[in-house]
Amino acid sequence: MNSLPTSVFALPGHLAPKADPALIAQDERHFAAMARNLAQLTAELSDRLDAARRAPGGKGRQAVDRDEEVRRLTARLRSLSRYGLDLCLGHLVEADSPEPVYVGRRGLTDSTGRRLLLDWRSPAAEPFFGATHANPMGLASRRRYRWTRGRISDYWDEVFTPDGLVGHAAALDDQSAFIASLGSARSARMRDVLSTIQADQDAIIRAGSAGALVVDGGPGTGKTVVALHRTAYLLYSDPRLGQRRGGVLFVGPHQPYLAYVGDVLPSLGEEDVQTCTLRDLVPEGATATVEADPEVARLKSSAELVRAIDAAVRFYEDPPVTPMTITVGDSDLRLSADDWVDAFRAPGLGTPHNEAREEIWEELLAILTDRYDGDEPDDVLRDSLLRNRDLRAIVNRAWPLLDAADLVSDLWSVPAYLRTCAPWLSPAEVRKLQRDEPRAWTVSDLPLLDAARQRLGDAERSGRTRRHDPAAAVERDHMARVVDELLAADTYDDGEGLLTMLRQPDLREVLVDDSGLPDAEPDLLAGPFAHIVVDEAQELTDAQWQMLLARCPSRSFTIVGDRAQARHGFTESWQERLKRVGFDRITVTSLNVNYRTPAEVMAQAEPVIRAVLPDANVPTSIRGNGLPVVHGSVADLLSILDSWLAAHAEGIACVIGDPTFPPTDRVRSLSPEQAKGLEFDLVVLIDPETFGAGIEGAVDRYVAMTRATQQLVLLSSG
Repeated sequence: MNSLPTSVFALPGHLAPKADPALIAQDERHFAAMARNLAQLTAELSDRLDAARRAPGGKGRQAVDRDEEVRRLTARLRSLSRYGLDLCLGHLVEADSPEPVYVGRRGLTDSTGRRLLLDWRSPAAEPFFGATHANPMGLASRRRYRWTRGRISDYWDEVFTPDGLVGHAAALDDQSAFIASLGSARSARMRDVLSTIQADQDAIIRAGSAGALVVDGGPGTGKTVVALHRTAYLLYSDPRLGQRRGGVLFVGPHQPYLAYVGDVLPSLGEEDVQTCTLRDLVPEGATATVEADPEVARLKSSAELVRAIDAAVRFYEDPPVTPMTITVGDSDLRLSADDWVDAFRAPGLGTPHNEAREEIWEELLAILTDRYDGDEPDDVLRDSLLRNRDLRAIVNRAWPLLDAADLVSDLWSVPAYLRTCAPWLSPAEVRKLQRDEPRAWTVSDLPLLDAARQRLGDAERSGRTRRHDPAAAVERDHMARVVDELLAADTYDDGEGLLTMLRQPDLREVLVDDSGLPDAEPDLLAGPFAHIVVDEAQELTDAQWQMLLARCPSRSFTIVGDRAQARHGFTESWQERLKRVGFDRITVTSLNVNYRTPAEVMAQAEPVIRAVLPDANVPTSIRGNGLPVVHGSVADLLSILDSWLAAHAEGIACVIGDPTFPPTDRVRSLSPEQAKGLEFDLVVLIDPETFGAGIEGAVDRYVAMTRATQQLVLLSSG
């Protein structure tokens, strides 16, 4: 931790009145105490981390605990290193107490127990974000800081009581902290806007996690900000959502979006949230193409076709109806049709197909062992039965191990199989879904591939289990010998010590080191998750929703989107859409204020979407910047960009609609679809009239236009 400068405030000359010691002296003292505490905390954590790393690695649980402690301390130090004194967002003063309460990105307490920072997610910090003049929530005043390179470059006070003006007049500028943040230049990575969260956004961030909460809002309303900060808030406030209970999955529309927002959650203290796109949920997603035929895409978008995967698997779960006799030594063991039915019913409800086969084998072996009256030991008998060719052949035919890709590709190459599994499809639709290259995967295939993997489970699991069990048995035998030798060598045991405890079977089991035993790499996106956050959710098909519902049995979701930005139309209400795909408890909230897009841009964008969606939720912009929308020729593109770059030392521009335009560090080149969810200081649209006809074209133009936070330029080739 660097030493505190003479003053943490670095106010420019024109803000000299705000540097009055009467206004900031108390803050200076508080920041000095914070600096000392942060330096002490960093030193203590570093010492503890060094000690943990030097500690013997050990085996089994001891090694796991040591590694977990190293990971935890490293994460805390990394979190501390992200910020210094700028952990502090501002302070609030309650009407009945003159002592400021400082609010931070995370809580901070000194060695005496004095609270230096109140975590922004705590209930006591809610007025810092939620107080308004109509509902001051018990506040007398509120101060927000603006930090630049670790020092305060500006701050703003708001007062909520008639006598609150005293001592604040020089710094009083309601909403200026927020307005200043809107006008600041964009960068390649989204910054968290925690210090300027608005009351309508904060109310949604702090809503409970039960059921599905829909956040419906147009461009610039802060939907993504709400989604990210709500994720951090829920992990802090709801112990049911922690990693031990499944954690949280955050789903974005595309990889540029995930890269853009990638720093926000870590900056809020949450390092363990899994983030992905829908493509990432399935291995084939990395190379899947877009379905070329809209009718095929429509057929594959239904949840009903995804559910047909269950019928496709059940086709291969057919108990034999013919009795058979198995000879073991001098004994003939008979399996009846009823025995086969009993064995096939043995797997528990919901057991994946491939993993269930091991349970079927166990039931068959139990039935046959019970009927054996010979002299062979049980282990020899079981081995003989497992190696019986006739028995294995029948089980393999009646309950084969299946591969998800094979199963789905068969649907697209064997018409009779598809008709059997999806009898509601017409003959023409069955023919439409057939293709010459059944494994030429498209994005529309991904929900079916995912459903197949969920239904089938791991085909290799039984093999790993067979390898794991003997290895674990050897480890247990070894540990038992070690413990027995310790007990035999013990010359003094008072009945209360460790050696007596080693006689307990449960403790012996804990001592077994299974860290080196065969196992599969965990799929971090497989779930189940305790909560899922979905941004740009208006684009998801019914089939794609099944991918997410399968990963969250509790149906605890935050669903963020805008019906007016759905490229393929969204004529239903959110309740109608979500009930149809499988949700039961649905709450819809709306954001109607456009904080990002200047009024000049929205004046041009609104008619574009109203032409095709008259009831679109077009938000009202709260600011204008006096910069008109520019119309021009494509030939002017380079000169426009050069002039803008020369005039703006910071900020990001984006050219949308010209796939041949080469991107640079400060000028992106994207399609309208790739730009969704992002924002740029300058947006240049190339031939927007060619983006397409109907709803899809209008939505693409509307989305592209509303990415601009400062200025919009429309260029045409005509």
